[in-house]
Amino acid sequence: MRVTGEEPLLHLHAIPAFADNIIWLLHDGRSAWVVDPGDAAPVHAALHELGLELHGILLTHHHLDHTGGVEELVRSSGAQVHGPAGESLPEPVRRVSGGAQVQVLGKPFEVIDVPGHTAGHIAYFSVEASSEPLLFCGDTLFSGGCGRLFEGTPAQMLASLDRLACLPDTTRVCCAHEYTLSNLRFALAVDPHNEALQAYAVRCEVLHAQGALTLPSCMLTERAINPFLRSREPSVRAGLRIQVTVADDDVAVFAALRDWKNNFR
Repeated sequence: MRVTGEEPLLHLHAIPAFADNIIWLLHDGRSAWVVDPGDAAPVHAALHELGLELHGILLTHHHLDHTGGVEELVRSSGAQVHGPAGESLPEPVRRVSGGAQVQVLGKPFEVIDVPGHTAGHIAYFSVEASSEPLLFCGDTLFSGGCGRLFEGTPAQMLASLDRLACLPDTTRVCCAHEYTLSNLRFALAVDPHNEALQAYAVRCEVLHAQGALTLPSCMLTERAINPFLRSREPSVRAGLRIQVTVADDDVAVFAALRDWKNNFR
C-alpha cells in the first residue's frame, strides 16, 4: 500500500520513430519527459493523443537519431534538456555525468557513465519512478546485443556493460532501438545450446508477428541471453573460438565478439 500523499508512479510509453528507434516517454497523466527524441513529429503526436505537456528531455548521447528533434521540441514546449557532459548537443542543455541525479516529474534518476558506443555516453536509472526499476540505456545495451564502438574502446564498453549488469533483476531495460530479432540471430550463432536464449527468441518472434515491440526487456533476461553480458561464460567463448583464435583475456574476447557481430549476416 502506498502512503497517502506519496507521489504516484510514472507511466512508461514507447514511441516508435524512423525505422527502428524507440523514443521513451514518461508521464504522470499531465506532464511528460522524453528520452532521446531523434524526431519531434512522433513525440508531438503522442503528446496530443495522451493529452500531455512536455516538460523535459533526457539525452544519452549525441547521435542525430537521438537528438534531431530536440530543438523543435524545446521551441514548442520550453522543455528543459539534460545530456552528457562531454558531448556536442543542441543547446541549451544541462550537463550531467556519472553520479549526478536528475529529477523527472518528482522521481530521482541516477546518471551512469557508460562510454563505448560514444565517448561520453550516459544512462539514466531509477528505482522510484515505476513499479520496477527503469533503465534508459540509449545505444549501450540492446536486448540480446550492445552498441557498436564508434568512439570508445572494447575495454570501456565491457566495463560499461558490467556496470549495467549489476542493476536489479527486475530492471526494465529501455533500449533506444528495436534490434532484438537481429541480435538474437547472432546470439544463437554464438550460444546455440542456451535454452533461455532459445525460448526468448521464440517469444520475441511471436511478439514481432503480432506487430508488438519486444521492448522493454529486463535485466534478468539479458544476463541469461545476451552474449555481450555473458562474454566470460564458457559456452560463449567456445562459440567464439569456432570462428576465431583469441587470447584468453576478457577484453580480447569481448573485442572479438563485437567484431564478429559487426560482420555477421
